[in-house]
Amino acid sequence: MTPADPQPANLWPRSQEAFAKAKMLMPGGVSSPVRAYKAVGGQPVFAASGKGAYVTDLDGRKYVDYVMSYGPLILGHTPRMVVEAVIDAAMRGASFGMPTEGEIALAQLVIAAMPSVERVRFVNSGTEATMSAIRLARAATSRPKIIKCVGCYHGHSDSLLVQAGSGATTLGVPSSPGVPASITSQTVLVPYNDLDAVARAMTEHQGQIAAMLIEPIAGNIGTIPPAGGYLQGLRKLCDQHGAVLIFDEVMTGFRVAKGGAQELYDVAADLTCMGKVMGGGLPCAAYGGKASLMQQVAPEGPMYQAGTLSGNPLAMAAGIATLTALADGTVYRVLEQQAAKLERGLAQAARDAGVPVAVQRVGSMMTCFFTNQPVRNNDDAMRCDTRAFGVFFRAMLERGVMLPPSQFETWFVSTAHDDSALDHTLNAAGLAMQAVAECKA
Repeated sequence: MTPADPQPANLWPRSQEAFAKAKMLMPGGVSSPVRAYKAVGGQPVFAASGKGAYVTDLDGRKYVDYVMSYGPLILGHTPRMVVEAVIDAAMRGASFGMPTEGEIALAQLVIAAMPSVERVRFVNSGTEATMSAIRLARAATSRPKIIKCVGCYHGHSDSLLVQAGSGATTLGVPSSPGVPASITSQTVLVPYNDLDAVARAMTEHQGQIAAMLIEPIAGNIGTIPPAGGYLQGLRKLCDQHGAVLIFDEVMTGFRVAKGGAQELYDVAADLTCMGKVMGGGLPCAAYGGKASLMQQVAPEGPMYQAGTLSGNPLAMAAGIATLTALADGTVYRVLEQQAAKLERGLAQAARDAGVPVAVQRVGSMMTCFFTNQPVRNNDDAMRCDTRAFGVFFRAMLERGVMLPPSQFETWFVSTAHDDSALDHTLNAAGLAMQAVAECKA
């Protein structure tokens, strides 16, 4: 079976019927592009319910889930304490357009976990968080340009929808129609894990760089850890050139450690963007940082940013319940133990089948790259065998394992992924790797 092959119609008839209806109502039949399965072939599976480490589709088929809503569900699907907190909040009122004590409680938990965050502003999505942090950095420095890494995704705001040119350091050009070149020309692109490229960019655009925006652990081209000294080098360069260091911890925050990648690698950002885990599965995100920067945000300062549903009571309740559950340090030890078991098993399954694979992991984030070399940046990722991944994806799906439908996505392990779920996954992986080997033969 290849990525272009349709999935057998008899396995998912209700999902296929739902997808046909959805395509008549929504672009591509989905609310976010990756869900359409174009990268792996076939048609998307529609979710009906989730519990613990498992998701069930419309046809009643059950899967061990590693999508986990692309990161938020660190406690698994429908954890009791989160469900009860959301129900209780909903009974009191779903939205007010007024301040609530829930915002105070969640802000206290966020600030306690993230030492570099002294003040926080809640928003509804990671896109809003990064967009607002960039605006704040520009307001604070009176500079126009930002630096970002090729392949790192920070939401779909105009200045961040850019693609690389031919050089190691280049100005961005639009990667989507509808984005003016005049906006992306203010975005300077560098390769991930290349400190020299950042230094050259800072020098070439001396006095113009407002911020360096970075996923401290790349997660949107698959899981790529930072090279030794890379994040510390970025901190030093930003200090030298008067630029704001923005960590996009929407994915890594509260997941790789209680204090995110900043705790894991002992480096502090000036501004931090957060989301996913922080909202416990509900739409919730935030940006925060030094009080001296955050006091420039309206109404305390002149930099305007607002949102009708920001600080939504249901999202605050889910976030409070989730971060409270994560306060016990044993949670991260369990996640590390289970994710390490999965990593070892996947690597062994690939070796047994003779399939070249690089399994890369940081904490409970992981990607199985179909390549014979470590992946350090976007160029390395683009050399992966996406056809092999498509075969692997479909073979795993048919054996009851739900993976993100792209080679360039991160898998997520939750506290609900017990030995039974992992053993099922690894048994399926052994057979799926054999399917890949047969296709390559």
